[in-house]
Formats: sequence, C-alpha cells, structure tokens
Amino acid sequence: MIIKQVSVFLENSEGRLSNALLILKNKGIDIRSLSLADTNDYGMLRLIVDKPEEAIAALKEGGLSAHITEVLSLEVDDRVGALADALSKITEKGLNIEYMYDCENMGEAGQSHKACMIIKISDLAKHKDLFE
Repeated sequence: MIIKQVSVFLENSEGRLSNALLILKNKGIDIRSLSLADTNDYGMLRLIVDKPEEAIAALKEGGLSAHITEVLSLEVDDRVGALADALSKITEKGLNIEYMYDCENMGEAGQSHKACMIIKISDLAKHKDLFE
C-alpha cells in the first residue's frame, strides 16, 4: 500500500535531530519508524508518523525544511527469503529501489508474524500489479 512519509532536511550539527523529535513529541505525533542518513553537511530524516500533515506543519513552524513523500509500505512473511522474493518482483518489473528501511508492523495484535518494509521505488504508480 502507498503511505505518506515525512522527509526532513537537517543540518549536520549537534542537537538538530533532538530538536526535530522534540517538535513532534510536543505536538503529540507518534513516530512509527525512522531512517537517518547523513553526509558531512546535512542529514535526511525519513519518518513514518501517525499524522504526517500535522508533522509537516509543526516541523516547518519549527524552522525545518520538511515535505511529504509517497512510499510503498510492504508486509512480508517472517521467513527466510521472503524479502528477497518481494524485492525480486520489483526488480523484474524494471523498477529501481531508491531506499528501504523497516517499520513497525501496524497489524492487529495476535496476527501472524510479518515484517514491514518502507520502500521508495522509481515509479510508484507501477506498484499495483506487484503485490495486490
């Protein structure tokens, strides 16, 4: 399924990540997953949150550069090879995986074990015939 990811550009300096997370905490926004990548000068914080539009508004109000990116949320069975099988479906269609990270399984308690992956692919519109 397609979901909204919050992407935040952070200056690579002391306290910037803590500041962004504090902004979200103070607005009551729940973080379900995050990924942080950095270079010498800046970092890219990617978040899956319960209220993405509110998160964007709060972060911008706090002086941060943030935007929404649509990504694929994919549940895979918790078994050997399940992720490899799912990713091969993507690459067989000629789609590029730009980045990927894991997330909280948002299913109901008591369901079978699944892993949840957030995947940014090169052409999100082509995802429908892959997994549905």
